[in-house]
Amino acid sequence: MIGHTVSSFPYPPAGDGFWNPVTATLNWCEEDYYATVFIAEIINTLTNIFFVYLAIKGIWNCRQNGHDTAWQVAYFNMLFIGIGSAFYHMTLNYWMQLLDELSMIYLTSTSFYALFSYGQSRALKNSILLFTASFSIFVTLYYYHLNDPVFHQNAFAVLATTVIFTGVYKTENLLRSSGQSRKSSSLSEMEQTRLAKSDLSILHTMRALVTCGLVSVGLGFLLWNLDNMYCSNLRRWRREVGLPWGILLEGHGWW
Repeated sequence: MIGHTVSSFPYPPAGDGFWNPVTATLNWCEEDYYATVFIAEIINTLTNIFFVYLAIKGIWNCRQNGHDTAWQVAYFNMLFIGIGSAFYHMTLNYWMQLLDELSMIYLTSTSFYALFSYGQSRALKNSILLFTASFSIFVTLYYYHLNDPVFHQNAFAVLATTVIFTGVYKTENLLRSSGQSRKSSSLSEMEQTRLAKSDLSILHTMRALVTCGLVSVGLGFLLWNLDNMYCSNLRRWRREVGLPWGILLEGHGWW
């Protein structure tokens, strides 16, 4: 048994809330309505503030730096994930769950389009857009019909994996091609060296970000499974250590 070694106070009892009944197909390990009758899973709800902040920051950066509109749309989808996830965990309502989960598909689909359409002809861009939109509509309708979270998770995993590794491959190729073309240009040796160092720095930064992202996803997947496998133990431990320390054991809320 975990002892009370630091100052804490007991968890209030879980119960029914304002948004009952629960219609979502997934109900996480955080106990429902223990903090307020208006928020089913308070930690899972509030931690979406980080998602919303990063999405707004991404939209602002895209506009400041003149990035392709597709990336702004992707960040808007990220914003919808944060808002949708907050309302989903606040209400445990099926329609809010769909807003959260389908926005994940639309985010990765938009990123897919932005990557594969870059530098292509107008006709090929339109073809890629049609394929991406059709795939998103198919996933939306089939997921609504199937009502199986595993299908959504697999569709998202395939899209996200494709986007991540394609992004790395295309960026490295672009920088290598840029370096090769500079060798035959009239740029001074000093300028070529400076640009080569800049390209190398971009590559290192990109690889570090990809590594950080993959580790974060892996850690999130681990916490998600631990939440599912040891939920009864986690709930007992939270109540034993009390608030606010039990919040640290809200695995899904943090990943």
